[in-house]
Amino acid sequence: MPQLNPAPWFAILLFSWAIFLTIIPTKVMGHILPNEPTPVNTQMHKTEPWNWPWQ
Repeated sequence: MPQLNPAPWFAILLFSWAIFLTIIPTKVMGHILPNEPTPVNTQMHKTEPWNWPWQ
């Protein structure tokens, strides 16, 4: 049963994770956003109390 010998499967695991952690993040981080995000307005809006007609 070759599944009981961890030597080749452990090497495949290490090589695949090395590829995932080195090549893929550089490709993902290479993408740019089409539109730059604009900062949110920090002014507080003035709220008014509701006028309840039944009180």
